[in-house]
This record gives sequence, structure tokens and C-alpha cells, in this order.
Amino acid sequence: MGSASGFSKFCLTLLLLVVVLGSTNAQLSTNFYSKSCPNLLSTVKSTVTSAVNKEARMGASLLRLFFHDCFVNGCDGSVLLDDTSSFTGEKNANPNRNSARGFDVVDNI
Repeated sequence: MGSASGFSKFCLTLLLLVVVLGSTNAQLSTNFYSKSCPNLLSTVKSTVTSAVNKEARMGASLLRLFFHDCFVNGCDGSVLLDDTSSFTGEKNANPNRNSARGFDVVDNI
């Protein structure tokens, strides 16, 4: 359980980094959401920990998910986009179909 807990912390950190990078001025801040969403850190931590406890490989899957998001044009969260009537989101795009996992964990957060 020690390595799963450590990996869970790593995934939490990675997820928070991706969330914080959504800022347009590109200045990182650990308290960016402290006023607008004060429960963010505890919500992310508990959701990721729960997902990793249910399936130990989920930590690696989340890491891979965000790697794919950051791979080509920087980390923009585009891999999390759902389909709309006029747009095929990256979640269901051919390269990600049956490959990327962890969307449900991010959606739960």
C-alpha cells in the first residue's frame, strides 16, 4: 500500500499541476483555487486515492492520460473534451478510443 499511496500523491500533484496550468498568465500558484473552490485539493485527493485503491493501475492510467494531453501542443486539458453535436472531442477521438483511461476519475472530481 505504501507505493500505491506515494503514486496517488504523485498523480494528485500532476492533476493539480494540469488544473493550475489552465491559467492564462502561466504563473503557477498552489492556492489559485483557494477562494473560488476551497475544497478542490481534498476533493482531488480523496477521489484519486479512492480510484487507486479500487484499481492500483489507475494512478498510472491518469499519468498516461495527462501525458497524452501534454504531448503535442502543451497541456491544455483538451484530452478531457466531450463530444458535442458539431465536434468530436478528444475523449472519443480514434487515437484515444480504447486506449486512454481515467476519464471517469477526472469527471468524478
